[in-house]
Amino acid sequence: MSISSALSTALTGLAASSRMAEVTASNVSNALTEGYARREVQLSARTLGGTGVGVAIKGITRHVNHVLLQDLRLSTSGQGARDMTAGFLSRVEASVGTPDNPASLSARIAALERSLQEASARPEVDARLASVVDAARSLTLGLNDMARSLQSERQTADAAIASDVKRVNDALSGVAELNIQIRSFKSAGRDTSGLIDQRQQLIDSIAAIVPVKEVAREHDQVALFTTGGAVLLEGRAAELSFTPTGLITADMTLASGALSGLSLNGQPVATAPAGGRLGEGRLSALFDLRDRLAPAAQSDLDALARDLIARFANPTTDPTLAPTAPGLFTDRGAVFDPADEAGLAGRLQLNALVIPEQGGALWKLRDGLGATSPGPAAVSDRLTAYATALSDRRPQISGTLAPGSRSLAEFASDILSSQSVKRLGAETSAAFAAARSDSLRSEMLRDGVDTDQELQNLLLIEQAYAANAKVIQTADDMLQVLLGI
Repeated sequence: MSISSALSTALTGLAASSRMAEVTASNVSNALTEGYARREVQLSARTLGGTGVGVAIKGITRHVNHVLLQDLRLSTSGQGARDMTAGFLSRVEASVGTPDNPASLSARIAALERSLQEASARPEVDARLASVVDAARSLTLGLNDMARSLQSERQTADAAIASDVKRVNDALSGVAELNIQIRSFKSAGRDTSGLIDQRQQLIDSIAAIVPVKEVAREHDQVALFTTGGAVLLEGRAAELSFTPTGLITADMTLASGALSGLSLNGQPVATAPAGGRLGEGRLSALFDLRDRLAPAAQSDLDALARDLIARFANPTTDPTLAPTAPGLFTDRGAVFDPADEAGLAGRLQLNALVIPEQGGALWKLRDGLGATSPGPAAVSDRLTAYATALSDRRPQISGTLAPGSRSLAEFASDILSSQSVKRLGAETSAAFAAARSDSLRSEMLRDGVDTDQELQNLLLIEQAYAANAKVIQTADDMLQVLLGI
């Protein structure tokens, strides 16, 4: 081997060692960077005319377990959906409240029943009649607040859908742009690892909202599909469309057209059941919350409000009521229309005839809402009938609970029980999804950057660099000797 060949060979070794050191340093510094894949320099022997003339850098390899990455994305998406559902059901259960909570639905009903019993024992005492009014108003206000919280949940979900749709559209545009850049860099022989990392991060952000499957194409390009089969990216990025609603009320539904659905490239996309073409992710969970879970909870509250109105509007409970007059509980002061049940819990009000500050009189509780003048103060028939009406077991007319006859307290208890069962099921499912995601994430980290191994590699690279430098030094010494002859 000539001195010039030795120099040339050693220089290629220095270049390779330098590139390897750079890649190793990048691995160590990005060991905790989300979406970063460990790099490795690929080397090959360099030959010229069958003679070895050093080392050639073939390229940079990203080490990613694509099967594991796909499983992690789907698991993360499912976990997000289940966490959202479990959180909503937990908040609904807390809103209904357990009986030991004074603000719970059951506690408010119990307080009304207790106040009626106490007033029937001393019907001539205005303070006891006033406590009945207070307990009845507390019950109506409690149902109003619960109904408002459900509509607030739907409103929040609607706004979150709009926000997630924008994030997905922006991310899809970013992936499409990175596809173009990666192809351009690859054609120019430049390293595309950094761009592929950025693309992976964007795809991960999409997967957190919509479960996606990544399909490799030529020239390091990728296509994206939902688990339901919808095309999100195939050359060009698809566009999701959604119009948020300014104010959502209980009667507004997707089926009626009052609420916006989702469109993909201008075509409507089914979001249910189980996510439809979107798959089961956070976006489909938001639609499920807005269009199914919250309306179902509202339906149960409305059914209870309807039952409450019917118990006190019964002529056997208060014979003084005119046929078209509302009972003790009203639909915003009017008679309840069975065709307009949606949102009734939010409209429920106590009849103003028994509220002194609204021009009513306490004695009407004792003598009947239709009475024109006070009767004997010791008569408690109406108050006793009211208390009996609360405890009577009546068949359920509407709502999502199983058919059967219930007292009002049992109705409230069954609503709480139903929500608790749903919440426990959702939390169990969410816990399983979280455990699976954590396990897959641990596997991904195990395949990631091992800093100990990288530092060991750095020592070997240092030795190789020093050896190549020694060859150059020796060649220089030989040239100096030759020149000095």
